[in-house]
Amino acid sequence: MSDFVNRLYKNQALFYKVFLFILTSVLIVYLLPKGGKFKYDIPKGKPWQYENLYAPFDFAILKTDEEISAEQQDIQKAHIPYYNFDAEKEERIKNDALQEVNNVFADTTLRVYETIVDNFVQKTVEKIYQFGLLQESERLEPDQLVYLLKGNEASEVEYSRILKQGQIRSFLSEEISSAGFSSFKTELLEVFFNSVEPNVTFNNELTQKELQSKLNNISYTRGIIEQGSRIIAKGEVVEGNKYHILRSLKAEYESQLWSQTNYNWIIVGYSTLVALALLMLLLFMRKYRTSIFENNVKVTFIFFNIIFMVMLTTLVINFDINYVYVVPLCILPLTLKAFFDARLGLFTHVITVLLIGFIVPNSYEYMFLQIIAGIVTILTISELYKRANLFISVGQITLVYIIAYFAFTIIQEGTVDDISAEVFLTFLLGGLATLFVQPLIYVYEKIFGMVSDMSLLELSDTNSKLLKQLAEKAPGTFHHSLNVANLAEAAANEIQANAMLVRVGALYHDIGKMHNPTYFTENQTTSVNSHDELSPRESAQIIIEHVIKGIEIAKKNNLPDRVIDFIRTHHGTSTVYYFYKKEMESNDNAAPDDFKYPGPIPFSKETAILMMCDSVEAASKSLKEPTAVLIDSFVEKIIDKQMDEGQFLNSNITFKEIQTIKKILKRKLKNIYHLRIEYPE
Repeated sequence: MSDFVNRLYKNQALFYKVFLFILTSVLIVYLLPKGGKFKYDIPKGKPWQYENLYAPFDFAILKTDEEISAEQQDIQKAHIPYYNFDAEKEERIKNDALQEVNNVFADTTLRVYETIVDNFVQKTVEKIYQFGLLQESERLEPDQLVYLLKGNEASEVEYSRILKQGQIRSFLSEEISSAGFSSFKTELLEVFFNSVEPNVTFNNELTQKELQSKLNNISYTRGIIEQGSRIIAKGEVVEGNKYHILRSLKAEYESQLWSQTNYNWIIVGYSTLVALALLMLLLFMRKYRTSIFENNVKVTFIFFNIIFMVMLTTLVINFDINYVYVVPLCILPLTLKAFFDARLGLFTHVITVLLIGFIVPNSYEYMFLQIIAGIVTILTISELYKRANLFISVGQITLVYIIAYFAFTIIQEGTVDDISAEVFLTFLLGGLATLFVQPLIYVYEKIFGMVSDMSLLELSDTNSKLLKQLAEKAPGTFHHSLNVANLAEAAANEIQANAMLVRVGALYHDIGKMHNPTYFTENQTTSVNSHDELSPRESAQIIIEHVIKGIEIAKKNNLPDRVIDFIRTHHGTSTVYYFYKKEMESNDNAAPDDFKYPGPIPFSKETAILMMCDSVEAASKSLKEPTAVLIDSFVEKIIDKQMDEGQFLNSNITFKEIQTIKKILKRKLKNIYHLRIEYPE
C-alpha cells in the first residue's frame, strides 16, 4: 500500500495532466454541435470534384434567404390592418350635439330654425360616423384597404373613406356651405367641435397577430428531390440551383433525428478527434517545451485559453452566426507569445482553430482566415509592451482578414457585387476586441502567477522601490547591476534571446548584497576590509549567502519566479576561488564544497547570459591597464572556465551563441574602457 502511495505521489504531476486532458476534451466535445457531419465540401463556383452524387433520401429544396425575405416583404405590403369601430359613440355624440345646439344658439334663432338646425346636425353626425372618425397616427395609401371591426363583424373599406381628425374642419365647412348655413357657420362649428370625437382606433394586437400568422405560414422549401435522383455530376460547376440543392441536402443531412446509437457514435468520433488534437499539443510541449510541459500551472493556463476561445465562439454563434469573426481569436497567440514564445503560440492557435472548425459554417474559409491571421500576429508583434506595436499589428491583422475574405468572395461568387460591408465591420470589431489583450494579460498574471514582458518593463524601472533601496544601501552593487544589465541586454539581442527578461534579471540578481553591503568590494569606500577579521571560510559563507538572501528579499517583494531564477542561478555551482585559495594557504585539507555556491546551474539562455556577463563585468574591475589583447584573452579565459566547469550544460545554449556573446562582451568592454588605436610616434 505504501509503495502505491509513493508511486501516486511521485506521478501526481502526470496524473494531473491526464485529468486536465480528459476534462478539456469533455468540455470541448460538450460545446460542439451534436449531429452528422456532411462529408462533402460544397465549393461554390467550382467544378464538383467528387463522383456523381445521387439523393440518398427524399428531401425538400430550401429557399434562399433572399427568396424568403422577398416573400415576407410581399406579405407585409399586402397585409390589411385592423381598426376598431366604436358604434355606441355615434348615438351619444348625436345627443351631445343636439344639446350643444341649445347651448350655443340664441333662443330667438332657435324659435325659428331649431328643427332645421337639429336635422342638419343629425345628418352631418351620421355622415361623419358612416365609416368613423380616426385620430390618424400613421398614414396609409388612400386606396389601401383596411378592416373595420364593428362588434364581431369586419367590413373591408378603403382607408380614404375613413374621416381623419385633421380633415374634420374642411369637411364640416363644406357641409355647412352646401346646406346653406353659412350665416351660422361659427355656431355650427362650435357645436361640432364641442361634441365630435374619434371612434376609430388602430387594433395593433390583432393586426400583428394576423401578420405573424401569415409570416409563420411561409413555406421555406420549394420542390422535392426524390431518392435516387442525380443531384450533380462529376466536373459540373456548383452554381445556381445546383448549389441550393446541395446546401439543402447538407442541411437535411445534419438536422436529421439521430438514434441513440448514432448519437453515441458521433460523440465517440468527436471525442477521438478532439483528444487527438490536444494530444498533439501535449506531445509538442513534451518534446520541444519541456520546462512548460513539466509546469502544471502553465499547461493549465494553455488549456484554459483553448477552452475559453471555443466557448466564446460557441456563444457568439448561438447569438448570431454573422458575428463569428468578431471573436478576437488572435488574442490566443498574442497571449501565449507574451508569456512563452512565438512557436508555442502559433502551434496552440492552429490546434484551437482546427477544433473551432467543427462549430463554424464554411469551416475551410474560417480556418484559412484564422490561421493566416495567427501567422501575421506572430510575425508582426515583437515587443507587445510597446503600445504602438500592438496597434500596428491589429491593423495588419484586420487588413489580412479583409483581403482574404475579399478573395474568397470573388472565388465563390465570381463578382464583387455580393461583398457585404457588414462583414468588413465585423473584422474591424474583431480587431478592436484584440486590443483587449493587454488588460487580459494583466488578469492572467494575477490569476496564474506568471509574468509577461509588460510586467518586466515595469520591473526594469530603476525608480522602483526595491532598486532604490539597492542604490541607497549598496550603491556599488547597483552600479555593477546596471553595467551587467547593459551587457546582458546587448548579448541577448544578438542571439535572439529575451532581452527584456535578461535585463530585469540582471538588475535584481545581486539584491541579496543589501544584507551585508560592506563585505563586497564594490561597496567598500575605505581602505578597511570587513573580511580582514574573518576566516576565509566565514568570508566565503557571507559571499555565498547573498544568493539565499537575494531569493528571500525577492519573494518578500513579490518578484516573479522568472526573475528569482536569475538570482538563484547567476553563480551556478562555481567556487568562491579567492577565499578557497586563501584557505588552502593555511589548510591543505580545505574542502572545495565549503566554498561552492549551492546552484542550480543556469537552465535557460537568459540565465546563462547573465552568468557570463556578471562574471566578466565583476572581474574586469581588476584590470589595471586594459588593452584590446588583454580584454580578449580575459573574456575568453573567464567564459571558457565556466564551460569547463559544466555551468551551461542545462541552458540550451550552443557553442556558436557562446562565441557570439564573447564577441559582444569584448566589444562592449573596449567601449567602456575607451581603448584607442596607438599611433606610431
